[in-house]
Amino acid sequence: MGINSNRVEDLPYHETTIRIPTEAMPPLEIHSVCLPPKQTTLQKLKHRLGEIFFPDNPLHRFKNQTWFTKLLLGLQFFFPIFQWGPEYNVKLLKSDIISGLTIASLAIPQGISYAKLASLPPIVGLYSSFVPPLIYSVLGSSRHLAVGPVSIASLVMGSMLSEAVSSTEEPILYLKLAFTATCFAGLFQASLGLLRLGFIIDFLSKATLIGFMAGASVIVILQQLKGLLGIVHFTTKMQFFSVMSSIFNHRGEWSWQTIVMGFIFLVFLFTTRHISKTKPKLFWVAAAAPLTSVIISTVLVFFLSSKNPHISVIGHLPKGLNPPSSNMLYFNGPFLALAIKTGIITGILSLTEGVAVGRTFAALKNYQVDGNKEMMAIGLMNICGSCSSCYVTTGSFSRSAVNYNAGAKTVVSNIIMASAVLVTLLFLMPLFYYTPNVILAAIIITAVSGLIDYQAAYRLWKVDKLDFLACMCSFFGVLFISVPLGLAIAVGVSIFKILLHVTRPNTMVLGNIPRTQTFHSLNRYREALRIPSFLILAIEAPIYFANTTYLQERILRWVREEEERIKASNESTLKCIILDMTAVTAIDTSGTDMMFELRKMLDKRSLQLVLANPVGTVMEKLQQSKTLESFGLNGVYLTVGEAVADISSAWKAQP
Repeated sequence: MGINSNRVEDLPYHETTIRIPTEAMPPLEIHSVCLPPKQTTLQKLKHRLGEIFFPDNPLHRFKNQTWFTKLLLGLQFFFPIFQWGPEYNVKLLKSDIISGLTIASLAIPQGISYAKLASLPPIVGLYSSFVPPLIYSVLGSSRHLAVGPVSIASLVMGSMLSEAVSSTEEPILYLKLAFTATCFAGLFQASLGLLRLGFIIDFLSKATLIGFMAGASVIVILQQLKGLLGIVHFTTKMQFFSVMSSIFNHRGEWSWQTIVMGFIFLVFLFTTRHISKTKPKLFWVAAAAPLTSVIISTVLVFFLSSKNPHISVIGHLPKGLNPPSSNMLYFNGPFLALAIKTGIITGILSLTEGVAVGRTFAALKNYQVDGNKEMMAIGLMNICGSCSSCYVTTGSFSRSAVNYNAGAKTVVSNIIMASAVLVTLLFLMPLFYYTPNVILAAIIITAVSGLIDYQAAYRLWKVDKLDFLACMCSFFGVLFISVPLGLAIAVGVSIFKILLHVTRPNTMVLGNIPRTQTFHSLNRYREALRIPSFLILAIEAPIYFANTTYLQERILRWVREEEERIKASNESTLKCIILDMTAVTAIDTSGTDMMFELRKMLDKRSLQLVLANPVGTVMEKLQQSKTLESFGLNGVYLTVGEAVADISSAWKAQP
């Protein structure tokens, strides 16, 4: 049973030299094919829902436990801090303090920079690096995820909101929409986790994300040319041509002082990143570079401000903790739909990044991250953040990589980072007054340039052309149309690929591997032999309404081509078609009807149709639809080998 279960997609079909086996098949015991145990509709529904929503069986630890143990396990399930908290010690704290302070040196300048990228006040970026990490440290299950604002979500939020509302002309309304979008992003994320619908984000395939992130990164880099060149009047649009025309139309605003400073710090930042990549032990060089750049550039501008007033600076940043913003949530008005749409799209993107980053580092340390639990943690983090002057946050790959390399042991490193941000908010904000905008642009360019993964795109081209097409659609859609539409086009291409596989499943002709009972593709295995008078076909997909017509036409075409080949080579007449059903995991009523019609059509042509190794659910559907009765006692076999042996012996027994 299952002898053909390891087949992979075949090469394109081409005719091969036919060899007829001269030796007879070895004697083989014939087994009956059994129906699965009977279940009620309620039992089937319960099992199916369990497989869909609870594949990991999260409640298995609660079985056969006392009520107190169940209460403790429940607390650990919803609040992972109760799981690792009792075992926490000073040794772990030392490691977490070092890693927490290290990522804080990266989070502070990145927080300010990414807020500017989202067209928000820089202080909002620091607020978003304080409250969300504290919430995640209680609810999150990843030990290495470093939480805060990220470039892609910042870009998408800025581009979508700026299309309808200007952050400079209506700053209060823009801020309200940003907080409201964050709230809806959190509600959407938490709902996916609570209802265990995380499979929805799987429609953002890896190929789609590679293209999307590359396209978004190019747009981000082009947008930062405003800061690098010192341009004051710049377009708020995100399309490639709009940005480029704005750059060259405002050549008179270019500042050579800003360009020189930006170029110097870009070289510095890229050099430090290269050092950390080539020598992983020096990870702290790249981690400390952004904050070092901010300090040095701020000091330079402070001393040169009287002589060179051409370099724009951040200006005043208010001191103090996050002010409450629940009164600023925008739940009624003409822009509510925009806030909801922005929240859902940024929520999906940030959730995809956060869960993927958490699983990446969990795999490196051999522990498991619960995807649904992460969705709830990130969602609740954003809901609380929207009420405390924060915008969309998630797990950042760059900060998480630094956190991992710095030796973080638990999520306490997020608490240490938040504490460092708290000290900055309370006491150090005046020091950022003279921080030049050009250094923020340089930090963003350095961070997002790492998201352009041309090697991954090349691998897609080598392995799967349709995946590469989805990647390119995403890339060019973001670059030349808009960020949301580019993403929608790429998702559409990915869904088209799924539909293509479903509606046009793979079929192949099988032959016998000599001296075995194994049957494999004639194209793939040159030693595989055709069995005289038999046509053995394999179907490698579930049989649904969407592909029944195609499968029927394709099987009849295989039969016609086999008869033509037999006639041309003067071989034994075709008598039997065997369908290997090993890879057919499911069938619907359209599929059972197709099987019935196909059997009748072949029967009129004096050809016998036989099924080999149908799985339990398929067997049950065929039996319930009465299709199985039309196949008779010798119409279903456990394996292809048994079908060939039994039918051949029956032919020999006939006069």
